[in-house]
Amino acid sequence: MKRYFQPEIETMPVEEIKKHQSELLVKQVRHVYDNIEFYRNRMIEAGVAPDDIHGIEDLHKLPFITKDDLRDQYPYGLLAVPLKDCVRMHSTSGTTGRRVVSFYTQHDLDLWEDCCARAIVAAGGTNEDVCHVCYGYGLFTGGPGVNGGSHKVGCLTLPMSSGNTDRQIQFMKDLGSTILCCTPSYAAYLAECINERGARDDIKLKAGIFGAEAWTEEMRHDIEESLGIKAYDIYGLTEISGPGVSFECEEQKGMHINEDHFIAEIIDPKTGEVLPEGKRGELVFTCITKQAFPLLRYRTRDIAILSRKPCSCGRTFVRMSKPLGRSDDMMVVKGVNVFPSQIETVLMNEGYPANYELTVDRVRNSDTIEIKVEMSQEMFDDLKVTTASREKKLVSKLKSMLGIVVDVKLVAPKTIARSEGKAVRIIDKRDLYRS
Repeated sequence: MKRYFQPEIETMPVEEIKKHQSELLVKQVRHVYDNIEFYRNRMIEAGVAPDDIHGIEDLHKLPFITKDDLRDQYPYGLLAVPLKDCVRMHSTSGTTGRRVVSFYTQHDLDLWEDCCARAIVAAGGTNEDVCHVCYGYGLFTGGPGVNGGSHKVGCLTLPMSSGNTDRQIQFMKDLGSTILCCTPSYAAYLAECINERGARDDIKLKAGIFGAEAWTEEMRHDIEESLGIKAYDIYGLTEISGPGVSFECEEQKGMHINEDHFIAEIIDPKTGEVLPEGKRGELVFTCITKQAFPLLRYRTRDIAILSRKPCSCGRTFVRMSKPLGRSDDMMVVKGVNVFPSQIETVLMNEGYPANYELTVDRVRNSDTIEIKVEMSQEMFDDLKVTTASREKKLVSKLKSMLGIVVDVKLVAPKTIARSEGKAVRIIDKRDLYRS
C-alpha cells in the first residue's frame, strides 16, 4: 500500500519546494492561457504573456480571480479540458449568489484524495482505523474528499453523511469508529448527545478532523475534552478542490499547505500587494496540478497568516493559521470591524457552550447587534447568579474584545437550533436596507 506520509515530498527542503512549484507554474500558466478564453483575455489586459512567467518569482504579474468571476463564468467558462475528460463536478450551496461549480478529471480526483489521505495520516490514521465521515456528500466536497482519502489510507470508511444523530452514535459504538470527520459544530452536538446518553465509555474515538466552518481554540479544547480525542483542523474550498488543501499535524500550530499542488500567498485585501511571511492578510491560492478547473491567484477572502517556522512533525510545507475572519464576511458594525470568531472566543472563555446566534440590524440609520447565547444546564440551574448579572458581565467582556457595546440575551439550554452541517451563526438584516 502506498505510504501517505511521503517524506520525499512533505519534507523537501524549501528551495526544492519552490523549484518544484516554479516548474509546475510555468506549465500551468500555458495550459490556462491556451484553453480558457477568460484567463487569456485577463492576461492580455494585464499585459502579461505565458513567456513572462519563469517561476514563482513572477507569480505577482498574473491577475487575480474572484468568486464573482467564477459566478459570471458559470458553468463552463473556466473549464480547461474537454467536458468528455471530466468525471465529476462539485458545487457550492449558492446561498450568496449564483452557484460556483468545480470540475475534476480522474487525475484531479486522485491528487485530491492524496491530499486528504495526508490529512488523515497527520491525525494518526492508519489502515487499522475506522474513519467515520459525517460531512455532507452529494454536491458538497466534504464527504467525497475525506471518503476518498480514507480509502487511500486503507481505513474502514463509514460514509455516514450528516444527520440522523442516533444512527451516528449507534454506528460509532457498534463499529468502533476511531476517527471522526465532520464540522466542528456537529462534533460539539455529537459530544453533547453522547454524554447525555452516558455513552462516552462506549465510544472509541481517538481523533477528529474538523473543517468547513470557522472554529476557535476554545471550541477545540471543549470538543477534545468532551469526546476524549485530539481535534485536528482541515481546510479547503470547493473552488480549489475541497478539503485537504491544508491540514494540521500533531503540533496543532497551523495547517500545512500541500505545496506540491498549491501555491499560497498573503495579500493586502485593499491594495492586492503581496505581504511577507508572518503578516496577516487575505489568502490567495494558485492550483499548479489541477487539470480541469485550474485557478490562478484565486482570492479566497479568508484572512490568515503564513509561517515557515520549523515544525516538530518534520514537514516543511508552509503552514497557514486558522482563518482569522473573512475580508468579505467581516461585519462593520458602528464603524468597527467585527469577526464572529472574536465573539466565540469571549463566550467560550466565559464557559458558555458554542451555541449562539448573532443578529445585526439597522434601526434609524444606526447599527444594532444582538447576541443570543445559550446557557449550560449548570448555569441555568444555578440560582445564586442572576441572568441579568451574567448578561451584564458578557456585555463588558464583549465590549473589551470588540470595542463596541452589544446587546446580550441569555437563553435556556437547547433553545437555539442545533446544526448537522454548517452552523448558521449570523443573521444580517441590514441586507433589507441595501438597494
